[in-house]
This record gives sequence, structure tokens and C-alpha cells, in this order.
Amino acid sequence: MNTAQAVETVFRIESARIIAAVARIVRDVGIAEEIAQDALVAALERWPQSGVPDQPGAWLTATAKHRAIDLVRRKETYARKLAEVGRTLEDVPPPAEPAAPDDIDDDLLRLIFTACHPVLATEARIALTLRLMGGLTTQEIARAFLTSEPTVAQRIVRAKRALAKAGVPFEVPYGADREERLASVLEVIYLIFNEGYSATAGDDLVRPALCEDALRLARVLAALMPEEPEVHGLAALLEFQASRISSRTGPDGEPVLLADQNRSKWNRMLIRRGALAMQHAGSGPYSVQAAIAGCHAEAVRYEDTDWATIATLYGRLVELVPSPVVELNRAVAVSMAEGPQVALPLVDALAREPALRSYHLLPSVRGDLLERLGRKEEARAEFERAASLTRNARERALLLGRAARA
Repeated sequence: MNTAQAVETVFRIESARIIAAVARIVRDVGIAEEIAQDALVAALERWPQSGVPDQPGAWLTATAKHRAIDLVRRKETYARKLAEVGRTLEDVPPPAEPAAPDDIDDDLLRLIFTACHPVLATEARIALTLRLMGGLTTQEIARAFLTSEPTVAQRIVRAKRALAKAGVPFEVPYGADREERLASVLEVIYLIFNEGYSATAGDDLVRPALCEDALRLARVLAALMPEEPEVHGLAALLEFQASRISSRTGPDGEPVLLADQNRSKWNRMLIRRGALAMQHAGSGPYSVQAAIAGCHAEAVRYEDTDWATIATLYGRLVELVPSPVVELNRAVAVSMAEGPQVALPLVDALAREPALRSYHLLPSVRGDLLERLGRKEEARAEFERAASLTRNARERALLLGRAARA
């Protein structure tokens, strides 16, 4: 690895901490990101001559913080800030000395709570989080979500402006505000994971890199907030789900249904990590979903799955976060525990839900139940309808294949 590659690698790993440390000084994530990029350029200019420092992350952070302080000092309109930051400068460690771990943790928390602020639209929160916390480039985010680079760039720029315009403080909220903001943070991480786990569009069913990014964010958050049960619940859920990623597709990228997956390929280390995280989880929605995922992970064979417990857990989830999608998942579990004839009326009742009119999994589930009941013609029609609704090419091929075999 040459020096330039080393600089880029270190920056990719440390960028979130650098931006977070600088944002605490300048109170603007957009400016903080620009200053972090300046530090990257400085490293690219200096390290080829001086060599890579023993603690490259600390060097980048200290360089960026010095530049942030210089910037604040140059602003005449921030006269009072000048004196305050001038005193802070004395506390900035020299380049070879790492910052205090507690300060880094606090700064990272502030950064993720800022990037996931509800004042931003969901898509903007996702893009900004992946950019600031994940260190992804605009090109990488655009590729992951199958959209154009200009679109992602605009989302990020507008998100930064919206945060500045709204005067969102660079802080970790407390009380009711913290609960609301934490829910937003968890939602964003889960959305990122789900887009990687089951892509809504495109030629690939899964995008493992997005799952890895979300899992890493969940682990970071769990380490930063060890007293929050739902944070551990989300981490456990993602660990369990991630353990099955490699077996969700076949050699050519085709989907492999849960019943047909080779469970010897499930990642046991991730399952153990999920079980450990569950020890600190609570009784909220993510913790309940993690318990469901844990039931699947514990089953050595598909036939060993404890569907009765899973159906009960989905019932609990319906109480916590009632939604037609959760009801549909519960109906699937009921069908496995009590038979398709019991579940079919539950699914038929959901057909009247406006939110599911274009949801391809509703006719897919109904087709499965009808097929198991021997109603082949009706099942075929449902699978064909499901195929017409999905935007993912792999899922469409799977559904058309089931329609042909029904």
C-alpha cells in the first residue's frame, strides 16, 4: 500500500470522528466536513515526505481541529467565540497525541444525532448519515441506492443547509426530545440495513456493503449508548439478520427462500454476537424483532423453527407498532404454526388496506397460502400479480417461476 492509499484508508476509518470533533468547534456539519477534507489534503501533501505518523487518525483530527479554530478566530463577528475558542486551543493535543476517548464518543453521538435529525426528510437523513458516519462518497451512496450522483449531492447539500437554517444544535438531546431523536437514529440505521438486505429495485436482491455499513453504525451506537435497550435490540436484530445474508442468494444471484437456505452457511459468529446483544435488549419494537430473528437463528433445520413463539412475538409487535406489514408477517407465522386455512382470512382482510395495494408481498403471501391449500389457479394469478408489482428483477424472476410451477 502506497502513502496515498494509506491516507485514504485512514481517512475512511477516521472521517466520522474527525468531522464530529470539528463540528463541536464550528457547530456546522457542512463546514466541519470541508475542514476534514482540508486535513486529508494536508496529509496527502505531507505524509509522502515525512512518512505516515504513528497515530495517523490523531494527526488528522488534530490538524482539522487546528484549522477549525483558525477559521473561528478569523471571523470578526464571532468575537466572543474567539476568546472562548482561544482558551480551547490550549487543550488541543499535539498531532501525535490521541484525543480523549470520552470526548470522541461524545462527539460521535452528537454527529449521528445531528445527521438523523427529524427536520430532514428520510432520504436526506440516510444520505447524510452514510456520508458523515459511514464515510461513503457521493458516488458510493448513489450506486447503493440506484440513483444519480447529482441527486445524492443535492440531498446532502440541502440537508446541511436545512440543519443550519433550522439552527439544529450540535448536541445529544435529553428527555422526551432524546427519545424522539433516538427513534429517528435507529430508523435510519434500520432503513439502510433493509435496503441492503432486500433491495427495493435493481438487478441484485442484496447489497452486502450497505448491510455492513448499517451493522457497523449499530455497533458504534451500542458502544456509545450502553444503557439504551432498544439500541441493543437493533444491534441484535441486525447481527441475526446479517448472519443469513450469504445464503439468501444462489450462485447466480437468484433469491433462495428461507425454507431452502443452507443453514450451515449462516455466520455463527454473528449469531453469537446477536445473542450477546439480546442480553442487553429490552421489550421495544426492535428488541421484539430481534427475538423473532433469534428464533430463526436458533433453528438448526427449517422444520425445527418455533413458529408458535414467532407468531406470539408478532402479536406483541402488532401491539407496539401496529401496521399492515407487521400483520402480514404475523399471518405468515400463523400459517406455519396453525395451517394456511387459518391464516388466509387474516391475509384477505389485509387486502382492503390502502397501504398494501402496491405491496408485492401481499399477493406473494396469498399465493403461497393458496398453493398450500391446493388452489393452484388462484395461486398462479397471485404470484403473477406480485411479480408485476415488484421493482426488483431477482424477486420478479422468482415470483414468475413460482407462478409457472403452481
